[in-house]
Amino acid sequence: MKKIYAVIVLAAMVLAVPGCQKAASNDPSEMSQKEEPASSQEGSSDNESHVTSSEDQEIFDQPSEDVMVDDQMNEQKAESEETEAVLQLMIGETAVEVAWEDNTSVAALMEMARESPLTIQMSMYGGFEQVGAIGTSLPKDDVQTTTEAGDIVLYSGDQIVVFYGSNSWAYTRLGKITDQTASDLKGLLSNGDVTITIFVR
Repeated sequence: MKKIYAVIVLAAMVLAVPGCQKAASNDPSEMSQKEEPASSQEGSSDNESHVTSSEDQEIFDQPSEDVMVDDQMNEQKAESEETEAVLQLMIGETAVEVAWEDNTSVAALMEMARESPLTIQMSMYGGFEQVGAIGTSLPKDDVQTTTEAGDIVLYSGDQIVVFYGSNSWAYTRLGKITDQTASDLKGLLSNGDVTITIFVR
């Protein structure tokens, strides 16, 4: 009887040992699975660090508000100067108001006058106009025109004509004197050769 009991106890001990080993097992795969979240967290931390660094770089690359305001003010100033620039005309010592045409000829004339005032020696011609050489050729778009007192035209691309009478020819219109009557213009232009000055104010 004692032998049977001893055998049973021995068998129970043998069976119990593998269970204990299993419980105490340090299976590498299980450890790997348990450690995986930690690894995942490290990766997440690296990503967050990368994103933060990228955002910091974007903020660094953006221009400051002061620089943006300065740029805006410079652009507005340039636009304002362009808008305020006006082509002016003097006949001798008399300043006259001119409604200038919006065309490439006037634009080229203004660019020349921006560099320095244009002083043009005029000569009486035909009893109705004063004509003078500009010294260079401007873009032209000649059209058959009947002029009247006060008209300013481009003739042959390189001569400016100011009328105190009327004529019919192919001209490119430049502008018209608006603050002088026909009688005033005749007094300014019909009593000998004059000098005109074109400048930008």
